[in-house]
Amino acid sequence: MSTVPNTSAGKRERTKAANRQAILDAATDVFAELGYGAATVRDIVRRTDLATGTFYNYFPDKESVLRALLDEVTGEVRVRVRAARLRGESAEEFIANGFRAYYEFLAEDRRLFSVLQRNAGTIRAMFDEPVLGAGTDDLAEDIRTGIAAGHLPEVDADALAVAMMGAGFEVGVRMLQGDPPDVDAAVEFISALFIGGLQELGRRAD
Repeated sequence: MSTVPNTSAGKRERTKAANRQAILDAATDVFAELGYGAATVRDIVRRTDLATGTFYNYFPDKESVLRALLDEVTGEVRVRVRAARLRGESAEEFIANGFRAYYEFLAEDRRLFSVLQRNAGTIRAMFDEPVLGAGTDDLAEDIRTGIAAGHLPEVDADALAVAMMGAGFEVGVRMLQGDPPDVDAAVEFISALFIGGLQELGRRAD
């Protein structure tokens, strides 16, 4: 017996996906231009062809939109950064590869660049939340893998992950103030900072 595809249901799903993406795209522009604190739901809706009521079918408030944006971004950057880190066969490569992948990602996406640059304080305050905390968990796991492989000295993986995430973000924000952003300088600085620190921790452990 043949079945007839439900084209209406498929069209509804495509419309829902398109509406959600339109809201996220508009919010990216608004947060970049006005800043999260000054932006309103009305500002976001005005950048779309949607009614205000339609917005609330997808998001309860502007905070949930920001979380959705960060979730999309962090998902992509986590995959890229972890792959780069785990290609490293030494402490130097582990650290430099990961930071380079992260900073190149920030520098190449101009819209994300603008959102991060304008809303660093808001994003910084969300570091303990799941949307950003998963990246710290990934890093801690990778550090343990590096220790087990002999590429990294015996250290407190969780403490090192928190330090690398926090410092890495701050150096990234500073890097984005450059025109153009100097990825090489940022990687060189942050890598020297943590490689030197790991070498000292290794000496103390010995």
